[in-house]
Amino acid sequence: MKITVVADSHKNFHKLKSVVEANVDADLIIHLGDGQYELIDVANLHPDKKFVFVKGNTDHGNIKEERVITVGGHKIYCAHGHTLDVHDGTEQLLDRALYHECQIALYAHTHVYKTDFVNNVYVMNPGSISEPRGKNAPTYGVIEIAEDKTIKMNIVETE
Repeated sequence: MKITVVADSHKNFHKLKSVVEANVDADLIIHLGDGQYELIDVANLHPDKKFVFVKGNTDHGNIKEERVITVGGHKIYCAHGHTLDVHDGTEQLLDRALYHECQIALYAHTHVYKTDFVNNVYVMNPGSISEPRGKNAPTYGVIEIAEDKTIKMNIVETE
């Protein structure tokens, strides 16, 4: 099972489209917020793909700010992170993930990629595909869940 994780596309339709098209073998695409309009447009171009989206601080409307999904036998907690003070650390994010008995916690908002393993939870921030911070290149994440349920997480640089 392959999951592509993107975030913070900030109205950059072409960047999001290129990431989705570079990952046509993905079983699921998770967008962690700040990109609702381009996600709708890209999802319309790929009706065969499954997309999950959570609301970021620049998104509007009645969209969930957090979601728990089950993929490949693992529960995944998804949030943009702006309501969890992720600029100050991932403690609140981990608390929410553990509360929901998740094995994977995904967040965004900082525009800085990160992978970690804390309290038996795989943690990933895919960075930003359009507005990375620091000296980072634009990035997104890939999670692979094998048949034996092992998890691999990678950060991928994009142009």
